[in-house]
Amino acid sequence: MAVLSQEMKDMVNNFQCFIGTVSKDGIQNIGPKRSTRVLNDDTLIFTEGTGGTTYRNILDGSRVVIAVVNREIPDGYRFWGRAEIQSSGELYEQAAALSEQNGLPRPKAVVLVHIEEIHSLKPGPMAGKKIG
Repeated sequence: MAVLSQEMKDMVNNFQCFIGTVSKDGIQNIGPKRSTRVLNDDTLIFTEGTGGTTYRNILDGSRVVIAVVNREIPDGYRFWGRAEIQSSGELYEQAAALSEQNGLPRPKAVVLVHIEEIHSLKPGPMAGKKIG
């Protein structure tokens, strides 16, 4: 497992994250997940509300990539990981309560992404290079 620095955590918590997956037929998918946040030092989490393509791909075994950038600096990170779906339990109930509090329906699940690799998205010689 790769470990998230405080700078990485702050970026995930303050900027839009995009989630990438691949279908079992090899078709790539990418989309924003506003609910992406840090769970702990090596895990990101997001709420799956729609059960759309991202969710179906994860159910079919896709690895997950999450990208986040701060265009003003510019800097960013790409996190590769293994997904774990939870549709019950404490984390799910916390996400469901937050959704309901915001006037949204209960989510299909929460998805934990256990980070295996971290790559830099900062322009320059380290762009795309593995840093964690």
